Formats: sequence, structure tokens, C-alpha cells
Amino acid sequence: MPDSHRYAMLLNALPYHGPLFGAKQTPLSRFRLHQRLVQLEPADASDIAILGQLLDWTHQDTSRSDEQAMSEAKRQVAEIANPFAHDLAVWRLELRTLIAALRRRRRGDLAPENNRWGYGRWTDKIRRNWTESAFGLQGVFPWLPEAARMIALGDALGLERLLLQTVWNHLEGISGGHHFDFEAVVVYVTRWDLIARWTSYQDEGGLERFDTLVAHAMADVDLGRMIETEIAS
Repeated sequence: MPDSHRYAMLLNALPYHGPLFGAKQTPLSRFRLHQRLVQLEPADASDIAILGQLLDWTHQDTSRSDEQAMSEAKRQVAEIANPFAHDLAVWRLELRTLIAALRRRRRGDLAPENNRWGYGRWTDKIRRNWTESAFGLQGVFPWLPEAARMIALGDALGLERLLLQTVWNHLEGISGGHHFDFEAVVVYVTRWDLIARWTSYQDEGGLERFDTLVAHAMADVDLGRMIETEIAS
């Protein structure tokens, strides 16, 4: 069966996800989602797996230095064959670099001495514009001043909501023209992850888990740890 037909059948079988913050639970369980994803071509399944490993803090080694974390992230990103999935991974890692920089500055750190501390194309601009409220990048990232404000206020839940919405909006912007292809699967799985993350705070003990993760993020904001979770991003 051609991939286009296979993926059309896969996506038609997946329940509609609905709005991010209106959801009470994921549209299907993680187990059921993984059952559906066995229909992916091996190369596409590998890309989905790498994307998940890159963006899931539970897969990360928190003992690594910034430089080690960045080296590993670059290695994993280079293994993603699909351009759409590759670009999404890069975008999200760059987002986390921006938030890590805001937290570093809030902690009182001086500008980094080199660009090895973070990921992507903005590290040098961030370093050179360290004292500017949004590193001079508010034109590229309109949400960045609000993120800086929430970090200054210590509003961790508000920051989490802002970042989840930012990723959701980005997916909306890049998903045009992708309805029944692998790229549409990437968007669906990423949205599922966002809903799973948000709804996890609503169940018993969810806010306690959130508080624990925030405390971990505030204890050490080096990107080697910040790369691991959007609460810390």
C-alpha cells in the first residue's frame, strides 16, 4: 500500500484532539496511540522516536554539562531524516535555549562567554544582547517579553501555559497543506504530547508533580537540564 494511502487511513483512525486547554484527557491513550503508529514506515517511525527522545525530559541525562548536552542534541537532530520533523526539533530546541537564557539572566548570570551553552542560530545574538529584555528578538518571537515577565514574577504555571500555546500555534502555522501525510502524523503526535502534558496537571497529584519539576528547574538552570523539559524551558 502506498504511504499516502496508509497514512490517510492512519490519520482517519485517530480521534480529533480538540483544543489544547479545553481537553480533560488525551483523545486516546498512549498505548492506543503507539498501536496506531506501528503502521509507520521504519524511517518515519525512527524520526518520531528521535523527536520524542529529544523533547522528553525523562530520556535525558541530567548529569551532563551544557556542551555535552548540546553535542548529543546535535547528533540526534542530525539523525532525523524528514525535513519537517527535523525543522520542528530545531525550532523547539531553540525555544528552550531562549527560555534557558532568560532564567540564567534572572538568576544573575553574566552573558555566556561562547555559544556552546545553547542550541541553534540565536545563541550569539542572545549573548551579545544579554541585557536587553528580550535579547532584541521580540520581533522574531513576540511571546518572549511575556515569558520574561512571567519568569520575573515566578509564575511557573503561567509560563508553562504560554509555552504550550506557543508550540501549539507554531504547529498550526506549519501544518498547512499537510493532511494525510507523515508530516500530519508528526503534528498530531506533537499535539497529543502537549495535551498529555497539560491534562497531567489536572489529575490527582498533578500540581504536586508540577511543583516538583519547577523546584528542579529553579535549582539549576543550566541548559543541560533546561533542554529536558518545557517547564524548565
